[in-house]
Amino acid sequence: MRTLFLTIPAHNEEKRIGKTLEAYSRHFEEARGKYVSDYEILVVIDNTQDKTEDIVKKFSSKNKRVRYLSFKKGGKGFAVIEGFKEGLKNNSDLIGFVDADMATPPEEYMKLINSINNYDGAIADRYLRGSKIYPPVTFRRLIVGRIFNFFVRALFIMPNKDTQCGAKIFTNNAIKKIIGKLSMSQWAFDVDIIHNMRKHGFRIKSVPTVWIDKEY
Repeated sequence: MRTLFLTIPAHNEEKRIGKTLEAYSRHFEEARGKYVSDYEILVVIDNTQDKTEDIVKKFSSKNKRVRYLSFKKGGKGFAVIEGFKEGLKNNSDLIGFVDADMATPPEEYMKLINSINNYDGAIADRYLRGSKIYPPVTFRRLIVGRIFNFFVRALFIMPNKDTQCGAKIFTNNAIKKIIGKLSMSQWAFDVDIIHNMRKHGFRIKSVPTVWIDKEY
């Protein structure tokens, strides 16, 4: 069994972060000693203007495996990179991130942990057979997503069908090798991670997932 370090980037998430932390910490507590030897959840609060930090601070007082960092700088890329750095400091075996809205339920994230095995990374893929999206996406949104992924795959010679799903996990060694290469790009941050993983010869497994679209 391996240790897990999960980063949750959070920008103005006061309406959702409490439920997300409750669900993920409960699930990981049940998994501790069975699927992971231990875990830590780090909420990286970036440039928030609401009560996100107060909610996370209160929750972390109840569960010492949950902590947070708060920055004035904004952006998902920045937040995830800072989380990765903390995961490396802790020498965690598996280092990943998930979006704060819980579009990826904890049991679906656990599938990534259980699927990584001898791979260097595992990412949730909403377009694989066996995946389910609720509610079903509109035809227009499906086409837009597929076109984006087509151009990404063609430009970077990338086999992964879904680069943008906000649930990914990697080995400590892989993150250590690519951390200095990652930028804080917003729209292409996930592409940046996968592209650098492939440049270094790391193997990534795409895993079918259940994804629940969340309105803000």
